[in-house]
Amino acid sequence: MQNPVIDVLRNHRSIRKFSPQTLSDDLLDQLVLAGQAASSSSFVQAYSIIDICDPEIRQQLQRCCSNQAYVGEAARFLVFCADFHRLQLAAEFQGIDPELGFTEQFLAASIDAALVAQNIIVAAESVGLGGVYIGAIRNKPKQVTEILALPEQVFALFGMCLGYPDQNPEIKPRLPAQVVLHRDVYNATQYTRELDNYDRVTAQYYTQRTQGAVTTGWSQQMAEKLGKESRPDLLEHLQSQGLAKR
Repeated sequence: MQNPVIDVLRNHRSIRKFSPQTLSDDLLDQLVLAGQAASSSSFVQAYSIIDICDPEIRQQLQRCCSNQAYVGEAARFLVFCADFHRLQLAAEFQGIDPELGFTEQFLAASIDAALVAQNIIVAAESVGLGGVYIGAIRNKPKQVTEILALPEQVFALFGMCLGYPDQNPEIKPRLPAQVVLHRDVYNATQYTRELDNYDRVTAQYYTQRTQGAVTTGWSQQMAEKLGKESRPDLLEHLQSQGLAKR
């Protein structure tokens, strides 16, 4: 099936090397409008996007993000936030004392932000741009909150580098569709049938990509990831921002 939208989606790859070419405000505005067209839970639109223009702020965020060079080098660096502060203000404007801090609210805001971000990166790729998500923005949540002057009910979920690609990496092989697509009920038996082959495919991919520095497949990498703590201070910070308290 030939379809230009499906082609753009299936050809996605993370870009971590960018040309010096700038990304205009007009084009960024168009990308954000495309992002805003995404679905929103109950139309709350509980997200905010911060375009980091100040070089010093960009450097500070880069240091918070494990000093990943492309955070500083991309034409644009955007920070996507879960944002119930705006909803709080709207409720108070209507004379209502809002009930806040529910886990459902944080989930809804996070999903809203992710949908918007995915629209933006697909729109960007459709006009020749490339990008990469930066989950490392959550490495130092307190510092990021201070740098960005985030009020209560706002949390920086992830960053996004955007710019014109200066590389053309191979597409990373995804899990087989039959592993992630279930019929009627959840079926774990399909994992064991497919995992060995997928491990071989991903091991070959990483061996080629890293010139032999990484030779492990997907399941071993995931086992190692789950064998250590994952940002254990995150819940405490979320709750200090008034989020996910109940």
